[in-house]
Amino acid sequence: MSLAELICPAGTPAALRTAVDAGADAVYCGFQDATNARNFPGLNFTPDELAEAVAYAHARGTKVLLALNTYPPAGKVDLWRQAADTGARLGVDAFIVADMGVADYIARTYPGIRLHLSVQAAASSPEAIRYYCENFGVKRVVLPRILTIPEIRQIRREIPCEIETFIFGNHGLMVEGRCSLTNYLTGQSTNMDGVCSPASDVEYVRDADGSMSSQLAGFTIDRFGPEEKAGYPTICKGRYAAPHRPEGYYAFEEPVSLNLSRLLPDLIEAGVHAFKIEGRQRSKSYVRGVVRAFRAAVDDIKAGREANIADLIALTEGQKQTQGAFETKKWR
Repeated sequence: MSLAELICPAGTPAALRTAVDAGADAVYCGFQDATNARNFPGLNFTPDELAEAVAYAHARGTKVLLALNTYPPAGKVDLWRQAADTGARLGVDAFIVADMGVADYIARTYPGIRLHLSVQAAASSPEAIRYYCENFGVKRVVLPRILTIPEIRQIRREIPCEIETFIFGNHGLMVEGRCSLTNYLTGQSTNMDGVCSPASDVEYVRDADGSMSSQLAGFTIDRFGPEEKAGYPTICKGRYAAPHRPEGYYAFEEPVSLNLSRLLPDLIEAGVHAFKIEGRQRSKSYVRGVVRAFRAAVDDIKAGREANIADLIALTEGQKQTQGAFETKKWR
């Protein structure tokens, strides 16, 4: 396994073909149900669509990773098992899993298919990662976005599997697989239903002064001025008024985009096997632009050339970018 494999989002069959044609080494996708963590209307694949997608990708040398990265509620695990059965029958190259029961079923039933540990499992220590490797045969772990490069380097020395890290897209710092904010307001669970801020509970309201309020389940999550671009209302990235901050402030985290393009050489040196681009809810044009830019950047770096990352700036979500914990000053 060579370093710097490019893992790209495929929210729809059209986006999958776009990512493959733009140079993805692998694409990740999910079924149209609660088994994946992007369970939104208009996204994801039927079994027939996935069969066509696998054939399209494999004909062009691209792998297909099926996300089964949510947690089955008690008594409802059959949906996840059936999804695994269908994925195996259709020839996916790996399953991305979070739940131990799902991992155990796949490891016992389909030992020849790779298991990748989702970021939803929140495994950030060598001990936790080794447990999944030893008990379920996990071949790759997707690390949480809270680790520094020195920490990733140290983890790489202590685990027997490959490492995958996010490099571009949404910069969510809520503990993956543990966030219950959406469930509190809507009754829909990010972790079990696969949906954060379900579209059926989202509403935009134009106020008398021309500003726009974004609401979730009847609660105002943010308010945008007449010239501001209104974002999608997720609780963790909302602005809230309080007695000490009547103007409103980001109580959890400010909406910024993760962009690690400048750190690609450091991540490769640290032993990262795969780079993951976030964005299964994004358009084909976004997928095409980001994948092409990172394909060129990774190829340049591997060839010893300086990468041109200017094109990525315009594609980031929101006006601010960050390298997050990866750029910490505590390197040693």
